[in-house]
Amino acid sequence: MVCFKELAQEVKEEVIAWRRDFHRHPEVSMKEFRTAERVEEELRKMGLEIRRHGDTAVIGILEGAKPGKTVALRADMDALSLTEENDVPYASETKGLMHACGHDAHTAALLGVAKILNKVKDQLPGKVKFFFQPGEEVALGAKLIVDAGEMDDVDAILGIHVWADLPAGQVSVEPGPRMAFCDMLKINITGKGGHAAQPQRTVDAVVAAAATVMNLQSIVSREVSPLDSLVVTIGKMDVGTRWNIIAGRGILEGTVRGFCPELQAKAPEIIERIIKGTAAAYRAEAELEYAKLTPVTINDPQLTEKAADIIRRLYGEESLASIPKQTGSEDFAFYCEKAPGVFVFMGAGNEENACYPHHHPKFDIDEGVLDRCVALYAQFAWDFLTGEGK
Repeated sequence: MVCFKELAQEVKEEVIAWRRDFHRHPEVSMKEFRTAERVEEELRKMGLEIRRHGDTAVIGILEGAKPGKTVALRADMDALSLTEENDVPYASETKGLMHACGHDAHTAALLGVAKILNKVKDQLPGKVKFFFQPGEEVALGAKLIVDAGEMDDVDAILGIHVWADLPAGQVSVEPGPRMAFCDMLKINITGKGGHAAQPQRTVDAVVAAAATVMNLQSIVSREVSPLDSLVVTIGKMDVGTRWNIIAGRGILEGTVRGFCPELQAKAPEIIERIIKGTAAAYRAEAELEYAKLTPVTINDPQLTEKAADIIRRLYGEESLASIPKQTGSEDFAFYCEKAPGVFVFMGAGNEENACYPHHHPKFDIDEGVLDRCVALYAQFAWDFLTGEGK
């Protein structure tokens, strides 16, 4: 019997070193050139087959000793446009960029998984695909990998996200919707500008824009069941140029999030009806630009139970925690549209250095959980391919 808990301990210090290296050298979404090269360098040392897609997607492939199923394990690599405020030896060396979400940890952990699974490949049936994915923060990386056909032969996929809101070592793995869909909208409002002293000769885009913002909230209160969750947020309003000029044009930008795929499908039609009707009431016109960024991330019930069983076996029932589904979004959802998947939250918070939320300039993680990420990834792949466990 292979003990991945022990094997993960053997590579823990190396994984921490990789994580700190990636943390020092953050890169923006879809331009993770150094990170991709470092990942490929380490995978080549292990003798794995490597495929590249786009500029920075790296796929490592481990063939087992005999034919079987295929399991994919995913890590994301991109950083965020923030200036780091942590005073640590591994702080970002690139001004204006930092790993403020934990993707450096994911990348390092998955390299550790590749290393320990490579040690036992002679006992492993089937195939393991390691997805080192660019562009999660802009919802482009997973789609790139899916469009390249890398999910076509995959029977199951696992993703792990270190989570600041959970104490280090606690794990949330629960079935059903876990992260929201995310859509982006832009509304162009056209009126007729003029002098602030002569409103009768104008069509005021400010009034039309303000009414549009308020009326969009009726979607949540009057068109969606109280039992369903939906968020419609206008985060930016650009209208008007001067205090004594009535604006002739305006632009609203925002986001729509929820957990119901049917709501995601209906949202553009509902929004367009409201904005056009509202604008017409003020003699203005409105046009909608709408982009569906990510679907709902939905955990497969059977794979969820398999992952939970692994946590119980490795770290005990007390390590399992329950947290609500999250209104943030994940492009991991694109993988789950192609094959059953499970997305796990690995607690990485503590009261010393890892007490700030994701996307904060002082975000950090408790590196003591990295071996747990490695062990869970590896045990999941082993159990799925060999049929062991639940």
